[in-house]
Amino acid sequence: MTSLNLKLSCSLAVLGSLYMRLYFFWLRFTQTQGQTQRARTQPQRAQERQGARKLEELPQVILFITFYCKVCTHHYSSHSDKNERILQEYGYCVMDNHRERIGNFRIEPPGLFRGRGDHPKMGKLKRRIRPEDIIINCSKDSVHPKAPPGTRWKEVRHDNKVTWLVSWTENIQGSIKYIMLNPSSRIKGEKDWQKYETARRLKKIVERIRAQYREDWRSKEMRIRQRAVALYFIDKLALRAGNEKDEGETADTVGCCSLRVEHIRLHPQLDGQDYVVELDFPGKDSIRYYNKVSVEKRVFKNLQLFLENKQAKDDLFDRLNTSILNKHLQELMDGLTAKVFRTYNASITLQQQLKELTSSDDNIPEKILSYNRANRAVAVLCNHQRAPPKTFEKSMHNLQTKIDEKKKQLSAAKKELKAAKADAKTLRDEKSKKAVETKKKAVQRISEQLMKLEVQATDREENKQIALGTSKLNYLDPRISVAWCKKLGVPIEKIYNKTQREKFAWAIDMTDEDFEF
Repeated sequence: MTSLNLKLSCSLAVLGSLYMRLYFFWLRFTQTQGQTQRARTQPQRAQERQGARKLEELPQVILFITFYCKVCTHHYSSHSDKNERILQEYGYCVMDNHRERIGNFRIEPPGLFRGRGDHPKMGKLKRRIRPEDIIINCSKDSVHPKAPPGTRWKEVRHDNKVTWLVSWTENIQGSIKYIMLNPSSRIKGEKDWQKYETARRLKKIVERIRAQYREDWRSKEMRIRQRAVALYFIDKLALRAGNEKDEGETADTVGCCSLRVEHIRLHPQLDGQDYVVELDFPGKDSIRYYNKVSVEKRVFKNLQLFLENKQAKDDLFDRLNTSILNKHLQELMDGLTAKVFRTYNASITLQQQLKELTSSDDNIPEKILSYNRANRAVAVLCNHQRAPPKTFEKSMHNLQTKIDEKKKQLSAAKKELKAAKADAKTLRDEKSKKAVETKKKAVQRISEQLMKLEVQATDREENKQIALGTSKLNYLDPRISVAWCKKLGVPIEKIYNKTQREKFAWAIDMTDEDFEF
């Protein structure tokens, strides 16, 4: 059960107890009043007796509520204790003599398969995972969990070249599922650091790579031209490379290398711009990617050449796939992939946007709004979209109501300040001067509260269809955010929540305010 339910039950128990005390206090009070006021009429006494009979039922209700709340509190607290015992038994492991937290160690129960996006196998039944399906990976001298009585694990292996602890094969797609260490673990932190350091290495040679693919646009070989144009799209638009997929096995989603003729339209002129490419295709998780972008003339001419004599379902880059592209990227730089380009472009965009949007004179809410706008620019670049929350309109209405109420409070506070100033001018005493100072502080406090609410409303409206979390956790070097916080005096808690701070503890500890990506 959730901690909210536990708190609610505790609150109800306290309220029930409070009602009991108030009732008995009222009884004592009425008895005292009865002793001092004996001279009452017969109808008055009859009316009081009728009221007393009604009140006799009240303690029973209160006792029931109090008892029920105490039972609920005991149930939730015992449930919480059970979860804590399970966490302590199965939620940790020892790696290299360090106690590390394991990620999600609970296996999914059987149910209907959802899949990502418009998946063709949606609705199929996921069968129950049994001990005979499970592979345990641990060191030879470790004590691994025992299988339930009457069962055994599929295998217990000792592979120190991988980081997963448990694996099994699911029945829908035949893919292998893993249980791994928590994102806050040391080995995950090292991998994150290496990922962002690879992107920083790309920064040093990116101009040389760009010069090379521009030169390749004029190559006599069609495969080299296609590779160069695809790399231009990955660099400029932060497109995913796109993997080859078995038809009917996964949703029809595409990336750069798997674009088809039907996904692209060319406009020599559009909306006052020359050489416009219109891209419209289902990206990862079947999220629509739609963009109109002006490209260089040589890219436009090459795209016209690639489209010649092709049907709508034909591949745009028919002489290119992700294997060929990644092999070429490895030749350009060790460890370079299309995802490194996305990480580089996302991080460098965040750093540039923060410099442009943030002022040291801004207050904390305005700085946070600037950060979210910079993060939003990255999310738009990476096409991190979401459907508007179902409660969006209601929450915005409630927020606007708070803003309107705060404006009324501010108007009333200003009138009170004006009246206090008039009294101080007339009376010229110490008391009236203090009243003016008090009213000034009240106006300032309400003004700050109103400003925070208005910033919150602006931020919420702008983020209605943008998912900021994906880029923040996976593509943005956290050292950029930490350095920005330290330089401008923004609490790190305003940018990263507790779980995210644990994940990026390595960045928080090692970064100073002068860090540059």
